[in-house]
Amino acid sequence: MDGKNWKILVDKSENKTDVPHDYIELKQPVETRYIKLENIHMPTGKFAISGLRIFGNGHGSKPDTVKNFIVLRSENDKRNAVIKWYSVDNAYAYNIYYGIAPDKLYNCVMVHGDNQYYFKAMDKDRTYYFSIEAINENGISAGTKIFKAE
Repeated sequence: MDGKNWKILVDKSENKTDVPHDYIELKQPVETRYIKLENIHMPTGKFAISGLRIFGNGHGSKPDTVKNFIVLRSENDKRNAVIKWYSVDNAYAYNIYYGIAPDKLYNCVMVHGDNQYYFKAMDKDRTYYFSIEAINENGISAGTKIFKAE
């Protein structure tokens, strides 16, 4: 918790297997502020890590639901749209879900630190549907009402 006194959560020092995409789920949740990864030995080359993700929730409130979500599809080129919304005070990012039917929002774009996104991934002759949710360290807001973009 203080960044000085460490407690081992997972010990892989005896591991002999190459695990390039290792996933570790702790048996019990742990409350912490800092995570330290320590390399013990590399038989060849240098130690490298391409990603370290830690999952959990803080103790505060989830962000509020996004308001005034709108998708402005270009009349000149229907493949493009400007997506805008009001910023949520306690959010650091947003997930914009989209798809070809209201119940098929299978794709997602994450936007950090902004309240608009220039979207260039649509078929010009197809209708698309969009929804957005706000994200912070305490969770995810409810999604907005689905927006239809023809």
